Amino acid sequence: MSEMHEAAERPTPDGPEAPGAPDTDPHVTIVLPCFNEQDHVVLEIERICAAMDASGYAYELLAIDDASTDGTLARLREAEPSYPHMRVIAFGHNGGAGTVRRIGTQRARGDIVVWTDADMTYPNERIPELVALLDADPEMDQVVGARIRESGSHRLLRIPTKWVIRKIAERLTNTTIPDLNSGLRAFRREVSLPYLRLLPPGFSCVTTITLAFLSNQHPVHYVPISYDKRAGDSKFHFVRDAYRYILQVLRMVMYFNPLKVLMPVALWLVGIGAVKFAFDMVRSPLYIPNNTIMLLMTGLIVGSMALLADLIVRSRDGM
Repeated sequence: MSEMHEAAERPTPDGPEAPGAPDTDPHVTIVLPCFNEQDHVVLEIERICAAMDASGYAYELLAIDDASTDGTLARLREAEPSYPHMRVIAFGHNGGAGTVRRIGTQRARGDIVVWTDADMTYPNERIPELVALLDADPEMDQVVGARIRESGSHRLLRIPTKWVIRKIAERLTNTTIPDLNSGLRAFRREVSLPYLRLLPPGFSCVTTITLAFLSNQHPVHYVPISYDKRAGDSKFHFVRDAYRYILQVLRMVMYFNPLKVLMPVALWLVGIGAVKFAFDMVRSPLYIPNNTIMLLMTGLIVGSMALLADLIVRSRDGM
């Protein structure tokens, strides 16, 4: 009890109010998805809470059990009385990491929301550092922990695939993205609210929130972080999740800037069709082959779709 009392009296970086008291409105909300993490979830909670208690920030930790089939929920319930800043939320059925993060962000009471994982991979002791960067710069809307190396499963396939997808995202957003799908990030809750409905249920939710911010000119800052070998079994399925990952990148750019995706295709088709038309006229005057007509018409149709999609995007409120 004396430790709790001392934590309650520790001043925040912004003022003398008690940051640690559970009845105080938190400045930071940490959303922690938990699915079949029984062997290490309490260790992760201890690491997060120790770092946040030492930082002096008023915070809450939402530990959300995503219908685990092992003893994860029981471990969370046992640990809950020992961590006054932690709230345990249990899902009735598995919704996926994206669903957990979306609902956790919607229920968050903090001005800043932190996403991370419970698999011991991310340096969660650095969460206060990410929050401090946001507090220090009001113009910054999101801070992402950019991993300096890849330690996940299927490394020989994941590394080149992620590199290609990241380069596509950089090309489509006109920005440099050191890590497109890092699971450790802090952002302003108010800025994120319009984009939460876009989050898919799976792993690509972190990609979605990155692209949503970048596509709408919300500044994103990257901080190099280490990335350790995960504890427990990986939930990542390479073929299924890589396909969804690519699809989500294209979907997000189409949602915010469809001209970036469709207009280059339209111009290439029209250009190739025009060159072929000129060649056909030299070879056989007054005769236009069907494939030339198809190239030109397809290019015009795709271009018309691009312009129509762009008009819809620009007429949409709140984005």
